[in-house]
Amino acid sequence: MKFVKVLALFVVLAVFSVAAAAQDKNTGTIKGKVRVEKGSAAGVTVILRKNDQEMRRVETDRKGEFTIARVPVATYGLTFRKAGLAVGSIENVEVKAGKTRSLTDHLFLAVDEGSIAFIRGSVFNEGGRSVPGVRVELSRIVSETSVDKLDSRITGETGEFVFRVPPEAAKYRVTLKADKAESVSKDVEVDSALVYRVALTYKPKP
Repeated sequence: MKFVKVLALFVVLAVFSVAAAAQDKNTGTIKGKVRVEKGSAAGVTVILRKNDQEMRRVETDRKGEFTIARVPVATYGLTFRKAGLAVGSIENVEVKAGKTRSLTDHLFLAVDEGSIAFIRGSVFNEGGRSVPGVRVELSRIVSETSVDKLDSRITGETGEFVFRVPPEAAKYRVTLKADKAESVSKDVEVDSALVYRVALTYKPKP
């Protein structure tokens, strides 16, 4: 009786192995790695398309890598989406039986400037002239007594600086930090994907 059970199990496994082998002969795999201009490459949605019809979707891991296995032999398109990033796509991706199509080039998603907010500003001296080469820091105001430092910039030749921030409602503090000048700050309230402008005055220490 035990022998019969073992034989039956062997037959079942053999059937599955044959089915898997047959499937592998008719399918392939797509692998790739997505790079992003800003933020994490994890969580990018990768949509597999055929003739404008969605076939499957996966998400990239923390390294920006993804795998779509057991894809029927055909030619596909891929769409890449993540909030805050421009939508990317690749067409004419041919999948061959038993082969892995590796996509490592040109998978780069830039920031979607229409879905983020900009804090743009300039530093001027008391005479109204631009001040290049000074440090400007950006912090998020958490409470009346607490701020989180986020980023910093050095002003350009015309005293300009720019920070990119999420479009969600939040309050930020822009602070001029220079060894020979007084520390000057201005608060900016962000509530949507717009350009917010601020000017800081460079005042030499007495």
